[in-house]
Amino acid sequence: MNRFLPLLPLIPTGLRPASLTWGPRVPLLPQQKIYFGKQYSLSRRRLLKVSVAALSGFVLAQCGWRQGRVQRTSTPATASDKLYIYTWSQYTDEDLLNSFTSQTGIKVVADVFDSNETMLARLQAGGGANYSVLYPSDYMVRRMMELGLLSQLDSTRLTGLDHLRARFQNPEYDPNNRHSVPMSWGTTGFVYNSEKLAVAPTDWDYLWVHQQELSKRITLLNDVREVMGGTLRMLGYSYNSQEESQIKQAYDRLQTLKPAIAAFDTDAWQNQILAGDLLLAMSYSADAIRVSQENPSLRYVIPRSGSSLWTDTMVIPNTAPNPDAAYAWINFMLQPDVAAQMCQRLSIATPNQVAVEQLPSELRNNANLFPPESILQNCERIAPLGEVDAVYERYWTQLTSG
Repeated sequence: MNRFLPLLPLIPTGLRPASLTWGPRVPLLPQQKIYFGKQYSLSRRRLLKVSVAALSGFVLAQCGWRQGRVQRTSTPATASDKLYIYTWSQYTDEDLLNSFTSQTGIKVVADVFDSNETMLARLQAGGGANYSVLYPSDYMVRRMMELGLLSQLDSTRLTGLDHLRARFQNPEYDPNNRHSVPMSWGTTGFVYNSEKLAVAPTDWDYLWVHQQELSKRITLLNDVREVMGGTLRMLGYSYNSQEESQIKQAYDRLQTLKPAIAAFDTDAWQNQILAGDLLLAMSYSADAIRVSQENPSLRYVIPRSGSSLWTDTMVIPNTAPNPDAAYAWINFMLQPDVAAQMCQRLSIATPNQVAVEQLPSELRNNANLFPPESILQNCERIAPLGEVDAVYERYWTQLTSG
């Protein structure tokens, strides 16, 4: 759950020019559509929540930003010169959308979602009929394939798949990329204040060993599979354990840690750790890299016993009203120069090897952005577990309630 600070309606976290400080958030009406401006860089798992009034009034006027066009999708998007996409909030900005339109003449309208489950629920409820491109994560691709929601891609219409690193050309969640094209990837770990912690974290058990020192100055992700998965790895089990006895052991360990946890949060920790209020936060690599750019004393570490490895992808749903534009978009995103510019501008890791070779050396050699194989070999992809997912949810509800 996102937590909003109740003070002045300053600019929302992540949506800020470099010269401005981060401020409290202003709630946004859900399911609204916005064209993003430059420097809009948000959490991988956060729905953009900024009120239309605030965006069109005080905030944008004071900051000198151009207002994005905000609208609701109410009719099917059948025009051949318009493409609707449904994506994570940090994967689009004005430069990207304008560049595509300049190349193709097709105008892009981007909607954002905060979780794979939100995206799937909207699609299943019929609210996704406008979208020709979706951005599910790896495990959700498999689930959507099983539900028969995705079009099989015509490889003859795709240009640039051979630019992908080998590990992304035949992923286990979608062999031979028959239904999806990888767009970004990363890991999950800890971002911590190296100046305030005498001993740096190296693995999951650090939280329990240093519980007293960390008390009320740590946050964990508001993500059941990540938090339970990390604890399962600490116990020597798989991130994707299907044994209820093992899942309960993870729950029991988390219950002992709960008094020290300030919040289960996926986004607000960024303000708090920059302000010095937190010592450590569980985070996704892309978010950790962004805050470390603000404060070099903040460092990111992938737990040595293993963590999650995630990939966000592009797919074409069966209901896509404009598949021609969808293929044009995917081909555009596969262009090495486009992928390289997104990596530099939005701090996201690209699976495009040709794009990686175009990056400045400081990015190309950034082990947080592009971890070495010695670290990746201990990481697991989160997999859908069918009926066992309900077991995780039951223990998660018990853990986070009250």
